Amino acid sequence: MKVMVPVKRVVDYNVKPRVKADGSGIDLTNVKMSMNPFDEIAVEEAIRLKEKGAASEIVVVSIGEPKSQETLRTALAMGADRAVLVLSDGPVEPLAVAKILKAIYEEERPGLVILGKQAIDDDANQTGQMLAALLGRPQGTFANRIEIANEAVTVTREIDGGLETVSLALPAVVTADLRLNEPRYASLPNIMKAKSKPLSQRPASDFGFDISPRLITLSVVEPARRRAGDKVPDVDTLIMKLKTLGAVA
Repeated sequence: MKVMVPVKRVVDYNVKPRVKADGSGIDLTNVKMSMNPFDEIAVEEAIRLKEKGAASEIVVVSIGEPKSQETLRTALAMGADRAVLVLSDGPVEPLAVAKILKAIYEEERPGLVILGKQAIDDDANQTGQMLAALLGRPQGTFANRIEIANEAVTVTREIDGGLETVSLALPAVVTADLRLNEPRYASLPNIMKAKSKPLSQRPASDFGFDISPRLITLSVVEPARRRAGDKVPDVDTLIMKLKTLGAVA
């Protein structure tokens, strides 16, 4: 069974983003970029399925600028077999991403699509659900456990009330949650091997979709700075201060 894993290049999760002076967006100058952490978990899960014999090939897909090759090479170094980069100059919104992924799905015909539940740059949490709807295939979101047997995938997913287990007929779309696994580090030999693995590039215009943004960012502002707390000498002073602030009657 072939597994397809979409991945996205985002600002590294360890970096504190800076807002541009004019408030038009995030300043990406000299900022470290990396694979979206949830997508990294999805890649790791696909590799584990291959190691168990449940998958035969892993194809990673990314949509973005040419520098997204670095993200795909990381996935290849982790253990993916092949990569596809759809070139786009600007940001692509979730619905357009889902439409492009649907077109690639119809070419590749994977038995399973695993992707991160959301990207940490926009936190949209939409692409996996949209892709499943466009394909007309079952979906298992927020997965923290995946098992494949008898032409079906069993997904244990995180919900507000605890855990829910669903069985999905293959092909299916699954989105990975944080506790699904711990991604491996790529070894130096695998990093070298990844340079020779197939990575094809195609312009987004090949798919015939209008990917121009439907949303306009009016402004971006940093969150309000947290004020320092006040220290009081005793409980009586604390109660008086709380009454002054209207926190207690």
